Amino acid sequence: MTENNQKTWVAEDPWKGLRRITDARIALGRAGSSLPLAAWMAFKLDHARARDAVHSPFQQAQLARELQTAGMECVQLESEVAHRMEYLTRPDKGRRLSTASRDQLKNKASGCDICLVIGDGLSARAIHENAREFTLLAVPLLHRAGFRISPICLVRNARVAIGDEIGEILGARLTVMLIGERPGLSAPNSMGVYMTMHPRTGTTDERRNCISNIRQGGLPPLEGVRKLGYLVEEAFKLGTSGVELKDRMTAGHLPFGISLESLTGS
Repeated sequence: MTENNQKTWVAEDPWKGLRRITDARIALGRAGSSLPLAAWMAFKLDHARARDAVHSPFQQAQLARELQTAGMECVQLESEVAHRMEYLTRPDKGRRLSTASRDQLKNKASGCDICLVIGDGLSARAIHENAREFTLLAVPLLHRAGFRISPICLVRNARVAIGDEIGEILGARLTVMLIGERPGLSAPNSMGVYMTMHPRTGTTDERRNCISNIRQGGLPPLEGVRKLGYLVEEAFKLGTSGVELKDRMTAGHLPFGISLESLTGS
């Protein structure tokens, strides 16, 4: 069988041109009543990458060293989860600090404006690829805007709500949490950023704002920081967050009147 003959077995989808503008699994064509072999193998590969993202260990110490090299104080914490399988089956434990981490945090000074938390969530890969760049842009921006920032809290086996307990212990007015999102088959490396005003244990999700899909190929970190800056501006202006804070940011918005390009040196 020649290569040309093999190609005739695949019926192409008339919408295949849309694949130029999205990573979504669309217009794949068919071979008989099934997917073409190449599309099926690509699906298996993406599924394996998603599983790897969930189970890859959080390189917590390495990220802490990188941020400390940039002059940022870091605290390494952990949730109540004992191991990764427990993390997947007991979300409630991922929302609470371990006793040792709670005691460690209580020794830190309280009363900051913004508490910055970084947790592995469901994709440590997303944090490894995006958190450093995002933090190195966001922290200088918030400092120049006059906010007091907490030590950066790196949390292993974290769920979003653990930021509420951390913010409460540190007496923060607002918590910003960077976390690895649930991997998709076209994006195992998406990072989400959640912002909560007046963080307290037991806060529910309608009190949060979320910036999603931060990654190369999604929302670039620079634009994610621009959006965060806008939301922080609005949160402190209104004294609230979540459903009571609507996103009306205009294109090219300068958060706090500061050019983000001035932070990157570009």
